[in-house]
Amino acid sequence: MPHLSAVLLFPHYYPSSALFLLPLLHLQCVLFSCTFCCTAGESAQRQESEGEQYRNPTEVQMSQLVLPCHTNHCGELSIGQLLKWIDTTACLSAERHAGCPCVTASVDDIYFEHTISVGQVVNIKAKVNRAFNSSMEVGIQVSYEDLCSGKQWIVCKAYATFVAQGKMKLKPLAPQTEEEKMEYSIAAERRRMRLAHTDTLKDLLTHKCENGDCNTVVPAEKTRVESVELVLPPHANHQGNTFGGQIMAWMENVATIAASRLCHAHPSLKTIEMFHFRGPSQVGDRLLLKAIVNNSFKNSMEVGVCVEAYRQEMEVSRRHINSAFMTFVVLDQEGQPSAIPMVKPEAGDGERRYREASARKKIRLDRKYIISCEQTKVPLSVPWDQSNKVYLSYNNVSALKTLVAKTSWVLATEIDKVRMYTLEEDKYLSFRIEMTLCIDATQAFFLLSDLRQRHEWDRHYASAELVQQVDEDDMIYHVLSQTVSQENKPQDFVILASRRKPCDEGDPYVVAFRSVTLPSRPPNPEYSRRETMCSGFCIWQETAELTKVRLSALQRIAVSPSDNHHGLYPHS
Repeated sequence: MPHLSAVLLFPHYYPSSALFLLPLLHLQCVLFSCTFCCTAGESAQRQESEGEQYRNPTEVQMSQLVLPCHTNHCGELSIGQLLKWIDTTACLSAERHAGCPCVTASVDDIYFEHTISVGQVVNIKAKVNRAFNSSMEVGIQVSYEDLCSGKQWIVCKAYATFVAQGKMKLKPLAPQTEEEKMEYSIAAERRRMRLAHTDTLKDLLTHKCENGDCNTVVPAEKTRVESVELVLPPHANHQGNTFGGQIMAWMENVATIAASRLCHAHPSLKTIEMFHFRGPSQVGDRLLLKAIVNNSFKNSMEVGVCVEAYRQEMEVSRRHINSAFMTFVVLDQEGQPSAIPMVKPEAGDGERRYREASARKKIRLDRKYIISCEQTKVPLSVPWDQSNKVYLSYNNVSALKTLVAKTSWVLATEIDKVRMYTLEEDKYLSFRIEMTLCIDATQAFFLLSDLRQRHEWDRHYASAELVQQVDEDDMIYHVLSQTVSQENKPQDFVILASRRKPCDEGDPYVVAFRSVTLPSRPPNPEYSRRETMCSGFCIWQETAELTKVRLSALQRIAVSPSDNHHGLYPHS
């Protein structure tokens, strides 16, 4: 395995992918008159602090024994009951940080991986990942254990947003462990993604969505369900507001009935797509829950649910307080998904919901594929298109932030007070370079994020063409390298550059890079196409004159000659 100093000192022996961002050393020589400052041994300090008995002050744990009263007809824990427990645990965590009553604002997508049976124990852990002005993100993990065998399984993970009542400004969070720092950093990306979800759906609806064979169809109106619930004191918190988990449980109930009317079987809920609470409801309110199958696919169906609140039976105006979309499947005796009848949408709004359901399925699959799996399992060059642009940008930035948050870095060498660290995990070798420069952080941010200027100070770059300006913060470049491949051809890259300004005080400027596949830039036989997995810069303004710049990159260690053929990994 190569030593990082060898990569730095003998770059002609390594493919340009391994050197994609190494020329910070050239940057300091060509552009700036710099003063370098050594950084403290952060890794050792973190490891010492993590050796102490530490528990997140916002962490709340709940354990529940599943009883028959909690289950459905199959003797499995009702998803509605589980949602109530999840919401309660997350709310207690949020209130522990806020020091005041909190209400549920939204819950991100939830993917249920396992069912839970009577007699098993549900363990729910929740903790605040990050606090913004008046809202906070709470991370939730649900597992279950079999008391006889002692084995445990992960059921789902979720992220919920809570708002402090009275819109009070929340105190900032101080993450301590590697996991907390990673979640804290990526929480800003998840928040950005939530806000962009509606626009992503609108963009995708401009393109034709494919649907299945509609020869045999069931009219959607036959699946319609309406149910009224009266909010009583047991359904509300001490402030009189209805528990978000209780509303979610009622929504799951009517959605299950709607799905059953299409398939004439007992469906299983697999995915919930983002509960969004538009407003509160109180004790004494009547909640009208409406559900209908929006669209069905080969082995699944989407049910849309909305909740309206009103105070008196004679009231004409009703408050729309919540909406959600739930995906159901029907499992056969072997536990495999069965075929689902097709749906004929109602005219007007029904046709709109039908098209939107197809778009949401595409977004859901892209989001789960790109976001839910581990970074090392995501292919290097994911095809870029309109539906996944937000999630590729998220993956690009979050992968870099995850790498930066790791604490097991080892100091490899120091050259002219520039510190270089390495980190080896499984088949992956990461490196990190740190320095402090006499330059404004904003200036460094814009300079490092614009690859068109890179050739002026980086001898590895021949040129960089801006192929697509995705939005203000995401650009796709076609980069030509000065480095020649083993095939004696110049190397080229198609790079997604994602940049982020600080969300809060103390946050860094972030510039992240990863390879993508773009139809307008297919591989050219004149060049040797290369790829980069995860790399980028984090930039902190330390004083009025000094800025700390940290370069991080992830590479896979070559295991066979065919690996090096793609130019992805350093030579061994």
